Amino acid sequence: MSSRFEGTKNYIATEDLKVAVNAAVALERPLLIKGEPGTGKTVLAYEVAKAMGAPLITWHIKSTTKASQGLYEYDAVTRLRDSQLGDERVKDVTNYIKKGKLWEAFTSDVRPVLLIDEIDKADIEFPNDLLQELDRMEFYVYETGETISAKIRPIIIITSNNEKELPDAFLRRCFFHYIRFPEAEVMQEIVDVHFPGIKEKLVAEAMRIFYDMRKVPGLKKKPSTSELLDWLKLLMVEDIDEAILREKDPTKLIPPLHGALLKNEQDVHLFERLAFLARREGSGSTRPGQ
Repeated sequence: MSSRFEGTKNYIATEDLKVAVNAAVALERPLLIKGEPGTGKTVLAYEVAKAMGAPLITWHIKSTTKASQGLYEYDAVTRLRDSQLGDERVKDVTNYIKKGKLWEAFTSDVRPVLLIDEIDKADIEFPNDLLQELDRMEFYVYETGETISAKIRPIIIITSNNEKELPDAFLRRCFFHYIRFPEAEVMQEIVDVHFPGIKEKLVAEAMRIFYDMRKVPGLKKKPSTSELLDWLKLLMVEDIDEAILREKDPTKLIPPLHGALLKNEQDVHLFERLAFLARREGSGSTRPGQ
């Protein structure tokens, strides 16, 4: 099991990101990763686990998730029903305790990577409710009177899409890294990893359009890395030539197969309006970013 993260052949990690992962591991603090959707925050945990030969435990957070669910859940209703039915299982309370992801991570025989994914989706109190457990690496089970302590401190990676501010007390306990959206050079490396041997001219034109689209003012959801990869895959499947992407006809301002890039009707309408304005001006020079 490697003790340092140096990226993997399937995941292009910047030097800053490698430093952040290794610093969090060395400091034994949770690594808080922020960045816009599609920048590889969640995938990072999978790749760190793979690179370090560690089991991955994932806890995907929803708006209804409570911090206590990460520890355990006690099913008192089923126990009461079983007691009324005279079920023998009632005598052992552990039959009604469902272990959470932190319990699983704390009792792992080898050092796991624990991913707490999209923590900002939960209630604002959620991060604070986890502070003590993440600090002390233990928690108390009231129903059985036992304390669950971490055998080996897990590597904890927490992701956030910045949907809401996280509490200061929580932030103080984390090592923080913001994944910036990849520059064209890094994006080229990412594309090469996913599509070795893809036509260079096609990628060059596709990336030009992609970055131009991201610059368009008023876009509700900028296309992300994963959407660029989906689009490139479709362009190859449909055998779209780079000449079509280079098309300067203002009526074709929206690129082919744009459904892979634009994910809501407001953004499609925005590009349609731009195409309409370009037609009215009768010029091909109004492509976004030109």
